[in-house]
Amino acid sequence: MFAASTVEYIKTDNVRALAVTTATRSEVLPDVPALSEFVPGYDAAAWIGVGAPKNTPPEVIDKLNKEINAALADPKLKLRLADLGSSVAGGSAPDYGRRLEEEAEKWAKVIRAANIKPD
Repeated sequence: MFAASTVEYIKTDNVRALAVTTATRSEVLPDVPALSEFVPGYDAAAWIGVGAPKNTPPEVIDKLNKEINAALADPKLKLRLADLGSSVAGGSAPDYGRRLEEEAEKWAKVIRAANIKPD
């Protein structure tokens, strides 16, 4: 995800992007290499998800998931998000749960390795 103004500067060659921090090249800036092309395994992507309280009924989760994925598939929304520097990835509730677990594990390792302590 990039700031819309940043993407415009990059696309008009006013700023030279060295790399994106996602695991793969960005759909928004396909000519900019991913940092993982130089540092294997590197992935520090910003992402946004939608969550619900733990005891939300499954039928509500399914309905939300269906509607959110439908919105994310809309070409107008995809284009607008691309203009803002974002790419779209929908999925299922279990996919999202796995993503949360993977991200928590990944960043916990970084916190331990860097010996980061809360203030």
